[in-house]
Parts: sequence; structure tokens; C-alpha cells
Amino acid sequence: MQPFVTLFHWDLPQALEDAYGGFLSPKIVADFEDYAELCYKEFGDRVKHWITLNEPLSFTTLGYGSGTFAPGRCSQWISPNCGGGDSSTEPYLVAHNQLLAHAAAVHIYKSKYQISQKGQIGIALNVPWMVPLSLSVADQDAANRALNFMYGWFMEPLKSGTYPAEMAAYVQERLPKFSKRQSSMLKGSFDFIGLNYYSASYVANGTCGKENQLAVSTDSCVVFSGEYKLYVTWIQNSATDSLSVPAERNGIPIGPKAASDWLYIYPKGIENLLLYTREKFNNPVIYITENGVDELNDGQLSLNDSTRIDYFFDHLSFIQSAIKKGANVKGYFAWSLLDNFEWADGYTVRFGIVYVDYKDGLRRYLKDSAKWFKRFLH
Repeated sequence: MQPFVTLFHWDLPQALEDAYGGFLSPKIVADFEDYAELCYKEFGDRVKHWITLNEPLSFTTLGYGSGTFAPGRCSQWISPNCGGGDSSTEPYLVAHNQLLAHAAAVHIYKSKYQISQKGQIGIALNVPWMVPLSLSVADQDAANRALNFMYGWFMEPLKSGTYPAEMAAYVQERLPKFSKRQSSMLKGSFDFIGLNYYSASYVANGTCGKENQLAVSTDSCVVFSGEYKLYVTWIQNSATDSLSVPAERNGIPIGPKAASDWLYIYPKGIENLLLYTREKFNNPVIYITENGVDELNDGQLSLNDSTRIDYFFDHLSFIQSAIKKGANVKGYFAWSLLDNFEWADGYTVRFGIVYVDYKDGLRRYLKDSAKWFKRFLH
């Protein structure tokens, strides 16, 4: 497969914040367009698949909602350690400018480079699947609402040029609006959608944030377990009476727990997500740009990762099932080739199919999953 290159990486946010006000400033749209065009000029003869943004949801909610990741902004009532910010408004403004920057980068590529360079361009979104905690109508509505707030937030503008109506109803005047020109540029601004899928969450209908303590994490009035709980535990017992639900239903976990607290193995969710995308967003071309599971780094050289083999086998099986049902999936990337520095978890967990010995010159050893993948691909 020809190389995929992502234009925006998470090592840029703090520098952008210091220099330009980052994605809070509308100036970032023109700057990002200039940067993207430079990349097309220099590398477009070799790069045939461009990804404008990777996981804008994570960058937006963790960088400007909780302040736990760069650039570390949030409301002071959430954390006194945040260097300024407003968790009820800034995440929506940042997401808005990210979408406009994406559209600008796509427009310049399609108008000046795509025909001659014969490439494609898209965006990569991270989405856990949502499972209602109960069969109640309220919890089922909450699951759909959660998908609107996390997935539709970015996908609906790319499909129709507008934010999800339900999201607009809940966020109201704090949700920015697109001009007619911006809406037109956004609509259809992709050749493919990248999906990063790891896990699933039980969700339940919940109380909304208090009037003087509004935040992006509570605007949907949904409570979560599993992956998305990562984004809301920082505000627990502050904005709502109850922010998290158990990772179990009737004593049964949503799936086996991996090393990371947020990662519960739920392979069926990837088929559900693909079919949801097919139905709701006009069946776009999809690449699974990340899919994987981690184990704890216990300091021992461990190459037996049968859990990861099962994870890949089960997820690939459900992807195949989704394809047979009409999902337009064109490629799959396992996360990750190598063990690496995993954001806030550092070197405490390992996602790689290749073991990296951090204490011995970064020597590399094939895990059983790498050998399995080699057999699988041949």
C-alpha cells in the first residue's frame, strides 16, 4: 500500500499555541493551508494518501476541555493547573477551526495537486462504539446522542456542511456556526475517512452540567464507561451528580480489560461502527487507520501475546462481516508496529506487535502477533 502521511501531529499543539494562539485563532486556517500546500509540493510525488488531522476529538477534549494534554487549557473550576481556558466554549471553537483548516487543506489539494499527483486525502477520527447500559428508551437515546457528540461532531459537517441538529440543540449558542461558503467547502471534503477503533463504552442517560459549570464533557447529558470515560473522569462529582457508569452490566464486563484503564475489548463494536457509518454518512470509503490492544510493560521480555492475536483475528472477522454487508472498507492498519511512548502512559504499556527493549539499545524482537500477521498476510 502506498504511504499515508498525517499533516497534523500532537507534537505541534504547544508550539502552535505559543506562536499563534493555536486552533483558538481563525488565523490557523490560513496557516494550516499554507503548511499543507508546502507538504504537497515537497512530498506529493511520493505520498498518495494524505490525512489532514488525526483524532481531532482527543486533541479538542483533552487539550481544551480537561487540560490534561497540550496545550493544557480548561476552566479553573475543573483544574487550577490549567493555564487559562473555558471548557464550555473553547473545545467547540477549536473543533470548528480544525474542521475549517481541514476543508482548506483539502480544497488546495483538490484544486491544484490531486490531478497531477494522483493522490487521495481524508481525515482520521477516533470513535468508540456506544452500547446502551439498559434497554430503556432513555439509555438507547443516550447512546445515539453520544455518537452524535463524538463522531457526528466531525462527520456531519463533512457530509452535510452542518453540525448535528441534536448537538446544536444541546450546546445552543456556544456551538459556532458555518457561513454558507464554509459549509460548501466542508461538504464532501474527503476522499476517504480513517477510523481509529479500540474499544466500546456502556452509556446511560444522565444529568446535564450545572448552569455555572458547563463543559464539553457534560453537554450531551450522557454518562460513560470504558474509552470515553478517559475524557470525563477529571470532572467527576463536579458538573453532574454522576458521571461514570460501571464497565459491567449485570455483573458482566463489556469485554476483557486490557492494560489501559479505558480499553475493554469489544470486537463487535467495529462492525457496528462501520455499518453505522454506512447508513448515516452515505457509505464513504473507509480505512481502519488504528486498531489494537496493549499489555503492561512489566520489565520482562515477553513475546507471547495471544490476547493481541485474538484481538486482531476477531476484529478483522467483524470487519469482513461489515464488508459483506456493504461497508466500503479499503484498508486496515494495526496499532502498532512497534512498542512506543504512549502519551500520558509513557512506557508503562506496549501496543506493538514488535517488542522494543528500551534498556538494550532499542533492540527489537518479533512478538507472536507479528509472526501471526506475517502468516495471515501471506
